[in-house]
Amino acid sequence: MPLSPNLRGALFMVVAMIGFTLNDAITKFSSESMNMAQVMLVRGAFASLFVGLLAWRRGALADPRAMLQPMVALRVAGEAGATVSFLIGLAHLPIANVSAVLQALPLAVTMGAALFFGEGVGWRRWLAIAVGFAGVLIIVRPGFEGFSAYSLLALASVACCAVRDLATKRIPQAIPTMLVSTATALAMTILGALLLPPMGGWTPMTAEATALLALAAVLVLIGYQFIIMAMRSGDISFIAPFRYTALLWSIVLGLVIFGDIPDLPMIVGAAIIIGSGLYALYRERVVGRRPPAPPNPGPPQAAGPKNGPRVEAVEAKNRGGGPTAGGG
Repeated sequence: MPLSPNLRGALFMVVAMIGFTLNDAITKFSSESMNMAQVMLVRGAFASLFVGLLAWRRGALADPRAMLQPMVALRVAGEAGATVSFLIGLAHLPIANVSAVLQALPLAVTMGAALFFGEGVGWRRWLAIAVGFAGVLIIVRPGFEGFSAYSLLALASVACCAVRDLATKRIPQAIPTMLVSTATALAMTILGALLLPPMGGWTPMTAEATALLALAAVLVLIGYQFIIMAMRSGDISFIAPFRYTALLWSIVLGLVIFGDIPDLPMIVGAAIIIGSGLYALYRERVVGRRPPAPPNPGPPQAAGPKNGPRVEAVEAKNRGGGPTAGGG
């Protein structure tokens, strides 16, 4: 049985989060020997090369002017703004506090989709998102001392990410996903180059460090590609909460690579996030199986010999319609 657009988008989002989380693990390891701007620059250069070649072979660069299409440009600007504000905020705040603020992104995207796109969101899915957010707070356990003026930069990063995702939804289908990925990779490379001097300059790299960043570039491309596919597949309000799965992959990688053993709050929070995601999935299936609303019969009419068959045909067509769309 084929997946619905919403379920397919959710699967794409999970794959994107795996790619991004693996990239984060490599970035964390690489940052021990170089600054973050250099990591962004080198990784972005590899990503631009890889995705550019793929896009060229698939003919996605036939019209490079499409990179300047307003929604593509807005998406790239959102990505750049999110990265800059995140890096500055992270330099002055505990990582737990920044992470806690950033987990508000699904809520921001859902509100944006409801306000600007008119997507229907029922109270049950709102409740599932709120419960998932509570699970995130249990995991990160932000301390009060971390909330300073720099917390506004973390909030700015959330706003920029929401703009990015909402703009992705409005990118015309005629514009290839590979072209959007190429534009994003190039923008991140330029951003890394601009941030390199103020963040300490260039550090000589070993062959191992270069290879790791090349692998990180591939993982970033997987994340970019699948997150674009996810946001263009179904309702953003349903797909966005599956970003929470990134926390689950972080727990696994932290245990396997860095030896971080999850404590009880981590396990409880992860269970809450999984539960809310499963409930959102359940509500999607319930809404998808909801029977169609009966057609409005209108004022009674006397069916004569001329209009009787036509009226019956129209009513039969109405009875055969698809399920009613509605918020879960």
